[in-house]
Amino acid sequence: MRVLGIDPGIAIAGFGFVDKIGSKLVPVQYGAIETEARTAQELRLKQIYESACALMDKYKPDTVAVEKLFFNKNVTTAFAVGQARGVIILAAAQRGLPVSEYTPLQVKQAVVGYGKAEKRQVQEMVRMLLNLSAIPKPDDVADALAVAICHAHSSVLSQMINEVKRP
Repeated sequence: MRVLGIDPGIAIAGFGFVDKIGSKLVPVQYGAIETEARTAQELRLKQIYESACALMDKYKPDTVAVEKLFFNKNVTTAFAVGQARGVIILAAAQRGLPVSEYTPLQVKQAVVGYGKAEKRQVQEMVRMLLNLSAIPKPDDVADALAVAICHAHSSVLSQMINEVKRP
């Protein structure tokens, strides 16, 4: 199963493709979609959408996992991030890909085992779980990989629960 994890943002949207092969997690590709602050909002969203489409077409994920938007004190930022999430989810939907959403607490719980883990702990666990030589930068990339890991772990749990429920 190939998971595309997304940490949405209008300036930087982190992405990470992770293959789940048995119990092993293998990084495929990761990075960030970056837009210029002085560019019109609609052009930034178009750039995010087109980049997300190109990435999905190239790396062909089976599923997409996106970090849920938590309410931000800066409403303008929250709206912009929500719009970025929307165009990414649209790109996935147009390709018939299932989309799962996870809160930051769920991601931390799945990756570190503690829902109130610090950012550095999550980043270090991402590095270790994916056998990377360094923590991916910028932080949004490590966060996207953490979302992909969270989904990979969650899908395994869902499969186990479904198998137990079968007569």
